[in-house]
Amino acid sequence: MKAWQEAMELVKEIYRVTREFPKEEIYGLVSQMRRAAVSVPSNISEGAARGGDREFMQFLIIARGSLSELETQSLIARDLGYRQDASNIQERIDRIFVMIGGLIKSLRERANKKSE
Repeated sequence: MKAWQEAMELVKEIYRVTREFPKEEIYGLVSQMRRAAVSVPSNISEGAARGGDREFMQFLIIARGSLSELETQSLIARDLGYRQDASNIQERIDRIFVMIGGLIKSLRERANKKSE
């Protein structure tokens, strides 16, 4: 699944970038960003494994929430001067957000067809 693959790449990027953050952030922003990033592909895969469209959709919504958290944390890191340019992370977040949105839309449409 393309969204999961992209999310896995985002995790690697976040781990790489946060290695350069100040040591005092290891239990703060670094931990938060890494957890939010890991949550995205984790929720996509867990939802897909559940077997039902409704459950999958719920996990995709949670993944999208984690993506939004990560976006905010990335902006905070930039504003604190820990990261000069967050554009590549932002582009990847935007791309994954759109992909997850497409999956959610597809699942909703399929659910609507079933109920007709």
